[in-house]
Amino acid sequence: MKLSNTGMGTTKLNNIDEMYPGQSILLQTGQLVQYGAGLFGYNTIPLLVKRNIEKIIVDTLNKYDCIECLLPILQPDTIWKNSGRYEHYISDGTMLITESNKGTFCLAPTAEEAVVEFAREKLKSYKNLPATYYQIGEKFRNEIRTRGYLLRGKAFTMLDAYSFDVDEKAMAKSYENVRTAFLEIFEKIGLKVLPIVADNGAMGGKKSEEFMMISEQGEDKILYDEKTGIGLNTEILEREDYKEYLKNEYGIEDISNLKEIRTMELGHIFQLGTRYSEMMNGKFINQEGKESLYYMGCYGIGVSRTVAAVYEANIINDAKWGPCGFVLPTSIAPYKVQIVPKMENEEKFKLAKTLYSKLQENNIGAILDDRENITIGAKIKDTKILGTPYLVVIGDKQEGENVELEDMKTGESQIISIDDLIEKMK
Repeated sequence: MKLSNTGMGTTKLNNIDEMYPGQSILLQTGQLVQYGAGLFGYNTIPLLVKRNIEKIIVDTLNKYDCIECLLPILQPDTIWKNSGRYEHYISDGTMLITESNKGTFCLAPTAEEAVVEFAREKLKSYKNLPATYYQIGEKFRNEIRTRGYLLRGKAFTMLDAYSFDVDEKAMAKSYENVRTAFLEIFEKIGLKVLPIVADNGAMGGKKSEEFMMISEQGEDKILYDEKTGIGLNTEILEREDYKEYLKNEYGIEDISNLKEIRTMELGHIFQLGTRYSEMMNGKFINQEGKESLYYMGCYGIGVSRTVAAVYEANIINDAKWGPCGFVLPTSIAPYKVQIVPKMENEEKFKLAKTLYSKLQENNIGAILDDRENITIGAKIKDTKILGTPYLVVIGDKQEGENVELEDMKTGESQIISIDDLIEKMK
């Protein structure tokens, strides 16, 4: 990407939001654009980060034998009335609806109803089970209190997955399969998450876990023991039977060593049992030739929320000015190298263009800062704003055909040939 084509000028940060500095920087620099409360547009780099996260999710779930599908965002109210949840969503104002002479339609806040309709036409026999369907798509909820920019908005991107099984034992096996996949997904993204005991809440069902990232920006307080890895949402303690529940479902008997920390929820998984198949008449023919209800699991990752978490977790702090940019993880950074040449020196600019072309030929994402009348110092600051992991400055100190490659995360530099740089970036 050539920065001269983007219209990007020099950036100056002011009054950074202390609670959400990462997203505040994105908004001030035009990388996120706010259209209203909880409604955002993505500029190029955050959009590509989001797509890279989605690719990791898709590739990993496919590896674990999940099946990708796509359900409609706009849904007839009839499927919600069939499940009995329409009045609930309408009365609390969560669901956005539109009325027409063809009927009433809903913008999907979640996907249980639609996925049962989808599966019922395909999973008619025990021979078709187990099956886990997933999709990545937009969701809409009329949040009364939007918070944390992308962390809680009215429109957001979600990964929804649903497993269908013949019985409770098989459901638990599918649950563990997706749980393992989720842990792998977050590891590939570069975020450390803690799977903790959670309350099923309005979703119902038997068992659930949340995938939490330790963060002061999070809305949730959890109890966690770093030595044992045991954690639970404090909401669990509001249950009258919490001691019995923790012992029977998770084998947890002693929580006296757990300490309270604040976290950000990025994913949630549930063992639903037959609740939604009962609501939606989701049945298959079992081995005895009789109708049986699906045993279902439900699994979600907030994709746009994960984008926010990535930016908040990878802030660069200047000793004098505070938050000044990011270093994105190389696993999801769309551009790995940013090239900053001395534009007024024709020889230096020619070398920069050669490096840029060779990186492109090898499918290595690179940014060439070919903007004119901007100092090298200002361009280096913009490298941090864009979150590029590596920087090459081709200025007065550069000699011969070698260049200086700086790791923006560690600050370490090395003199390296163009060919060796390309091999390092592959």
